[in-house]
Amino acid sequence: MSTHGLSSTEFEIAEARSAVLRKSTMRKVALRLIPFLLLLYICNLIDRNNVGFTKLAVQADLGMTGAAYAFGAGLFYFGYLVFEVPSNLILRRTGARVWISRIVITWGLVSGATMLVSGFASFFTVRILLGVAEAGFFPGIIYYLTSWFPLRERTRAVAGFMAANALGGIITNPLSGVIMQYLDRVGGLHGWQWVFLLECIPSVLLGVCALFYLTDRPDQAHWLNTDERAWLADRIGEEEKYRSTRHGTDFRRALVDPRVWFLVALYFTIAVGSNTAGLYMPELMRNRFPFANEVKIGLIAAVPSVCGLIAMLINGAWADRTGKYRLHVGLPALLSSTGWILAAVAHTPAAGLIGLCLAMTGIMCTLPVFWSLPTSFLSGAAAAGGIALINSLGNVGGLLGPGTVGLIHEHDTTGTYTWGLLALAATMFVGGILALFAPHDPAPT
Repeated sequence: MSTHGLSSTEFEIAEARSAVLRKSTMRKVALRLIPFLLLLYICNLIDRNNVGFTKLAVQADLGMTGAAYAFGAGLFYFGYLVFEVPSNLILRRTGARVWISRIVITWGLVSGATMLVSGFASFFTVRILLGVAEAGFFPGIIYYLTSWFPLRERTRAVAGFMAANALGGIITNPLSGVIMQYLDRVGGLHGWQWVFLLECIPSVLLGVCALFYLTDRPDQAHWLNTDERAWLADRIGEEEKYRSTRHGTDFRRALVDPRVWFLVALYFTIAVGSNTAGLYMPELMRNRFPFANEVKIGLIAAVPSVCGLIAMLINGAWADRTGKYRLHVGLPALLSSTGWILAAVAHTPAAGLIGLCLAMTGIMCTLPVFWSLPTSFLSGAAAAGGIALINSLGNVGGLLGPGTVGLIHEHDTTGTYTWGLLALAATMFVGGILALFAPHDPAPT
């Protein structure tokens, strides 16, 4: 809205109206999109990480060592790495509605097929195929949110979406524990087979719903009124024009942009901590509470996720308010490092649990704020491909982290995870330092 030639009173009225319009528009957008995307991501994390809770049972039935299982679970990232960028570029052309629906349905089907594995080869194959099926979901949603949320609104939106990281842990571990304990041998299936069968169903159903529920762009949002659609389309267009003018939109430029590769390195450290925690949290809890049954382990393992959820939402809103995104990535990463150290050296279950809560809290706080860094300067095809590139290459840490911790554990004569957790602490410390110097371009005013 132009304010040239207005008196001070008229200007104040115009500003007030603009603020009301912004607030009403963003509230509608958030209520429409974030809960549904949150549900999709919860299903995504359940289907990806239930291999962590079923780890010991599957190992025993398939005759695999801990290191081999961790390697197989991490093979997910090979398919992810190869298909992530092409998938996101396809999403940009087809629109999120169709492509996200395809991704969710196929990963649900592949995850359910894990119940059929019978040995090394089939387990490794299904994990690679799950990565191929899922490739493009997370960066696709991050890219999709740039079309709906201005930069200074975006971190809260991403934090709301990524609350699934915590909620997934809160839901997955107790749910998987109940299924494994009470459905084992029912219908001739092992408990872990029931886990994969039952937990894939919501993904397939929600994938079908996504085809009818999602809207590709603000100008197509008939659930907004005319003024709201116009305001949001103009605001997103202004930011897109700003980024494209300053930084370009060509994906090939993003490939050689040193800022993108800096963020790849930073995200690598975060992915090491995040994915290793997701895979090993139930086992770390069993290590500290050896006399607890599967249901109790599931409930205890959900505690760090609860702490992470609360802190992540606070940190995301705080980052948008201050605009100091680098600080809100770096300090939580250093907190996570401290938590891993405490968990490594703790001599009591309570102290170990506190350390794991701090470690998970720090990791969870870094994740949504991190994605405000690349989306502050990438746009167009550069954003679609660049976000996917950062996510896929950074997630190599998700492949190497769990396998490395598993190898360290198998060669640790103490029988504990001390040295593996100290390695995670060192990785998150490096990430915290990198974050303080990460590239970021403030939004236009």
